[in-house]
Order: sequence, then structure tokens, then C-alpha cells
Amino acid sequence: MTQTKAGPDIAAGRLPEDAYAENFSDLHPLLAPHEASVEADRCYFCYDAPCMQACPTSIDIPQFIRQISTGNPTGSAKTIFEQNILGGMCARVCPTETLCEQVCVREVAEGKPVKIGELQRFATDHYMSENDSTPFTRAALTGKKIAVVGAGPAGLSCAHRLAVHGHDVTLFDAREKAGGLNEYGIASYKSVDNFAQREVEFVLSIGGIEVKNGMRLGDNLDLGDLRSTYDAVFLGIGLGGVNALGLDGEDKTGSLDAVDYIADLRQARELSKLPVGRRIVVIGGGMTAVDIAVQTKLLGAEDVTIAYRRSQERMNASEYEQQLAQTSGVRILTWAQPKALVTENGSVTGIELERTEEQDGRLTGTGQTVTMPADMVFKAVGQKLVQADLGDSLSLEKGRIVVDDDRKTNLPDVWAGGDCVLGGEDLTVAAVEDGKIAAESINAALSEQSLGATDSRESKYG
Repeated sequence: MTQTKAGPDIAAGRLPEDAYAENFSDLHPLLAPHEASVEADRCYFCYDAPCMQACPTSIDIPQFIRQISTGNPTGSAKTIFEQNILGGMCARVCPTETLCEQVCVREVAEGKPVKIGELQRFATDHYMSENDSTPFTRAALTGKKIAVVGAGPAGLSCAHRLAVHGHDVTLFDAREKAGGLNEYGIASYKSVDNFAQREVEFVLSIGGIEVKNGMRLGDNLDLGDLRSTYDAVFLGIGLGGVNALGLDGEDKTGSLDAVDYIADLRQARELSKLPVGRRIVVIGGGMTAVDIAVQTKLLGAEDVTIAYRRSQERMNASEYEQQLAQTSGVRILTWAQPKALVTENGSVTGIELERTEEQDGRLTGTGQTVTMPADMVFKAVGQKLVQADLGDSLSLEKGRIVVDDDRKTNLPDVWAGGDCVLGGEDLTVAAVEDGKIAAESINAALSEQSLGATDSRESKYG
């Protein structure tokens, strides 16, 4: 009798039902008022605050912490929202350990920074629980119309600031829900209780922003048409393509894009219904690699390994994220790059990795290989811009949209920000800043046009 070799072990419901809620509970539970007060009192309220300089959106951190310490969380939230309308999500997902908290005076002196991110969440959550709308009112309507393509952090930030200035905004997004990576790409334990959608509703409460879902640039949306219809266009389209490993068998069952799986996980009504392998290998060294590795472990995978081609110090994921992975039971294998996928009967059963080393600053393979069994191999090696969606008019470099300091492209009526631009950082807070800067630039440009038209009319009829 011939025995059939078992295929990949991929199944749902690996854990008891109640384990999923516990595993995917809030990574940093909200501070209680007393805890927030005690933590705020640790701040030195530095005049030349290094934490504020390290914040991409330039939030007045000493000011908002002082307001918490004096029992004014509402005023604290307003201080935050003035610079970052998505301050609630940024408080949850921002790598504060490499930004504001890294340069905190108490971190430098004691190795224990003020918990700036948790204090920011305390203030913003308080405000959003007490108020249905943002603390802003719209200026007099200008009659100008702006198209914002992409309802992620950059697009939402831009749309809100433009609406505050009195412009009307149409916000286009390819997905069923607005929010971009905040809705589809953030690890579930970092954003619980449908917070991403609640924040979208909060941003839209300013009024003057119409959302159109299911609209994708290069499909049912054309940049040329937008330019002829609207007074200005902002592109916050992110990176819609996923980099491939370049290996045979990537189309086989078990070879997956990490971003797609994370999106499915974020939208899953019941996590117990989501299939996961028993043995997982993740290729990559950034935040996405950590997010997918930790989450598959929390779903019940027994053996999860992140394989990264350089040293652990070179990983894009922060030290905190790396520690989170390791304390969750994820193994980090360094100096290893993918060489071949092992497949059988149309499914991935393993991956062959080649050992690497650096010679004169260049990464090279050593020829030594190791083969690891795997039911699922996740690609988390970065995303790319789908250039065909943009047409030929935009200036691109290194696969990104070229913008100036005001986030303006080579086209006089088109701005861009977030991951899709050259030099753009893979950070929610950086995308928010891009949207804010672009909105101010768009507003200034449209104001100059209006003044020019007024001067022209005065000359004609004066």
C-alpha cells in the first residue's frame, strides 16, 4: 500500500475560541487618569524640547503634556490635533521609541523616557470620546474643488486641512473603506475596537469632504480627467504593488504577500476562521515582516521565523518591534536570503535560504544553503508604485513621484505625499505631515489665483 505524503499544514481554529480575543487585545491599554497624571509629571517641559524637534508633525509635546498634568486633557488634545489630525492613530502606531522618546531628556539621562505616545493617546482618546467632531470650524467657502486620491493618512490629513480652509474636497479611494494602511495594514493588536474607522469619521466631521470608494487611479480614475475637473489634485496613493522574490513557485499555494494577508486579518469578523500554517517563514526585515510574523504566531502558528539578509542591527523594524517579535516566540534568522521555494503538488512545502555576508560593503551569497520546511512563506520585502496608473506626465525617480519641499510635483496643479513620493517614509506620522504641507501649499496657490482674478477684474472694471 502506497502512503501519500501529507501536504502543507494550513488550518483555521488552531486555538481555543477565547484565546483569539486575548492574543489580539490592545498592545498598550489606555492609561487611567491617575496614571496619565503621574506620567505627565515626569516631564521636564523643556523649553528647547528635543522631543518636539524629533516629531515629524512638530506637535508641541511639552505643552500637551503640561495640559494633561494640569487636568486639561481636552486642551491637550486640541494642541495635538492642531498639528496632527490623526494624532489618535499615531499615538498607537508611531515608533516613538525611535522618534520623540528616543531623544527625551529622561531617556538620555536615565534610560526611561516619558511615555509620550501613551500620553498622546490618553488625550486624543479622551477628546474623541467626548466630542463627535474635530475642534475646528471651516473658513468661508472658497468655491474651489480639490481631488484627493487615496484615503490613507496622507490623503485624510490633506483633505481635512483643505476643508478647514473652506475648500470642497472629493476623496477617492480604491477600497471599500477609507483609512488606507491604518485600516488595512496595521497589526490588529495596535488598533482595536474599530478605531481606524472611528478616526476616519472624526476627520470627515469637519464637513466639505465627499468620499468616493471603489475608485482606483489607472482603472476608473484618470489623472488627466481629474486635472481638468478640479482646481488641484493631491495624490496619496501609497504603494499598490508588492515586490517579488523573483523565485520560481511564487504563484503556488502557500506563497503569499504579507500586506494582503494582514488586510484579510484586519477585516476578518472571526479570527478563528482565518487559516494559518503550522510552520511560517517571513522574508524581510521591516515593520511589515514583524507584523505578519507576530500575528501568525498569535493565530496559532507553532514555528515562525523571520529571515533577513543582513545583520539584525540593519533591520528596518525598530529594536522595540524586534523585541516584540522575539518575546512573542518569533525566531529572527539573519544573514540569510531566499534562493528557492520548495514546492510539491502545486503548494509550497519549504524554502531554501542562502547564507550571506558583506564584502567591502556589498552583500554577497556564500554558497552555503539551509532548507526550512514551511506551510506558508510570506513576502515582506517592500512595496512599489504602480507607475502605469499615473500616465506619462508625472516626473518619477527611483520608482517614486518627485516632489519639492511643498510636496508639489512637476505638474502645476498636482501635489503628492506619503509612501508614493521620492524620499517618503513608511510612517503614518510622516504621511500626515506630507498631507498637511501639501494642503497649505494648495491653499496658498489657490488663494494667489483668486487674488489674481480679483486684480484682473478690478483692472477691467475699475
